[in-house]
Amino acid sequence: MSVFSRISTVFKANVNDALTKAEDPEKVLNQITIEMTEQLTDTKRKVAAAIADEKRLQRQYQETAEEATDWEQKATIAVQKERDDLAREALERRNEAQQLADEYKIQWDKQRQAVDQLKEHLKALEQKIGEANRKKHLLIARQKRAKAQKQIHETMAGMKDSSAFDTFGRMEEKVGDMEARADAAAEMADFEKDPLEDEFAALETKGNVEDDLAALKAKLGNGNEAEKPSNVEREN
Repeated sequence: MSVFSRISTVFKANVNDALTKAEDPEKVLNQITIEMTEQLTDTKRKVAAAIADEKRLQRQYQETAEEATDWEQKATIAVQKERDDLAREALERRNEAQQLADEYKIQWDKQRQAVDQLKEHLKALEQKIGEANRKKHLLIARQKRAKAQKQIHETMAGMKDSSAFDTFGRMEEKVGDMEARADAAAEMADFEKDPLEDEFAALETKGNVEDDLAALKAKLGNGNEAEKPSNVEREN
């Protein structure tokens, strides 16, 4: 099983386990995201190790290929110097180095293809994890909205079941009854009052006004007398 298959298996197992236990979706999604990020980090390390192996095979191939070329040049020099014995040994070394270089080349090509595939899978995995993170935020938002709606409905249901609104209704009726009683008491007070007392009260009020008017006239009359000059003063 590849590392990517293991990540997918672990992710599905965690989700199924969370759904089975009916845990808090926000906590579960956050935990799964953390685990996926940790697994992604571990996968990146493994991909980096695979790339390092590919570079090592490339270097070994290049070194052995250069070694084969070097032995071939030495064989050429030996032939030019009429040293066929040295030329044979150089060619044997060249063949050994070339054979090893060919093997390294095969392994390098395979490792390079594997690294390219790993890079593509890693990129796809990063995209999926990014999508999972975005979906996580959406799911958490939906969960909070659903939770808020549930609380509102439960509150409204509680109000319907309780006597809160009934109490308001009773208090309104009680206040209305008190107002009606007050109005009735006022009407009864007016009805029970003696009309003769009202007439005397009116006379007293009228008498007071007449007295005030007489006093005002007297005051004005005294003032006018004081302002008139005497006969002696007029003669002088």
